[in-house]
Amino acid sequence: MSYDVEKPDEQWRAELEPAEYAVLRQAATEPAFTGEYTDTKTRGVYSCRACGAELFTSETKFESHCGWPSFYDPKDTDAVELIEDRSHGMVRTEVRCARCGSHLGHVFEGEGYPTPTDQRYCINSISLRLTPAEG
Repeated sequence: MSYDVEKPDEQWRAELEPAEYAVLRQAATEPAFTGEYTDTKTRGVYSCRACGAELFTSETKFESHCGWPSFYDPKDTDAVELIEDRSHGMVRTEVRCARCGSHLGHVFEGEGYPTPTDQRYCINSISLRLTPAEG
């Protein structure tokens, strides 16, 4: 797959903190309940920490009590890329930034949350950067 933003691995390593690199470029997961946006209620737009693409908005963020920020829908359907992930003996759907291919987290369906889509985009805080809404 080719992305609008492509950089050599050394450049990603230089631009990102080690923990950011581990999650965004190596699909690691930050520990539950440690991310800066887990309980954030600030209105605004969540963008990819690697390339700045707008991914989610505070309007679709909800309390899932899972330990990571949860959204029921991306900002735009083409903002994220969904990929089957068969790692760790499970079948999950990985969520990546459609602009740079960075790992964001996973999306789960049918968990019974009272959201319009019955989906939970479980996203690592460290993959995101929140820009608060004006006013």
